Amino acid sequence: MAGLASTSQLRMSFLRHALFTVPAVLLLGTLSGKLAGAGAGNPWFAALRKPAFTPPGWAFGLVWTILYILLGLSLAMVVHAHGAKARQRALAMFALQLALAFAWPSIFFAFHRLSLALSAGAAMIVLTMGMILLVWRIRVSAALLLYPYLGWLMFATALTYEIRMLNPDPVLVPGAATLNIQL
Repeated sequence: MAGLASTSQLRMSFLRHALFTVPAVLLLGTLSGKLAGAGAGNPWFAALRKPAFTPPGWAFGLVWTILYILLGLSLAMVVHAHGAKARQRALAMFALQLALAFAWPSIFFAFHRLSLALSAGAAMIVLTMGMILLVWRIRVSAALLLYPYLGWLMFATALTYEIRMLNPDPVLVPGAATLNIQL
């Protein structure tokens, strides 16, 4: 029997994609942070001088959880858009951007490379802007879900910049001698 899919069939197809993409992005993001020893409990990070606008430690986990859910939903919408022309490029941009996002905690928290983390943050902003433009052509609602992520990346990169300025030699910060990757 040939025919178009019903609205409920399309909705179920999207839900199947979302039931994979949302937990996958959330799990990989959480795992990248845990393996790098990211967070306020990191002794090296706790010893850094930080700007006054640094959020409390609990806020980072909450914000990243929400952002990973939004990223997963946006990704599910792009995966679900089978006939879209820019779909393959958008998926490639998602993969590249997520790989960099998942590498960032190790760059910053485990390897203490503040300048490299700052460059990675700037690269993530540029990639996310490109991703938004590509995704916008596919599904506007999927692109709109990426705006909070872009805003947080801008804030986090500004925070990284200020931390870098306040800590010109992060290797001399107490706790910097140990690599904080937890296996």
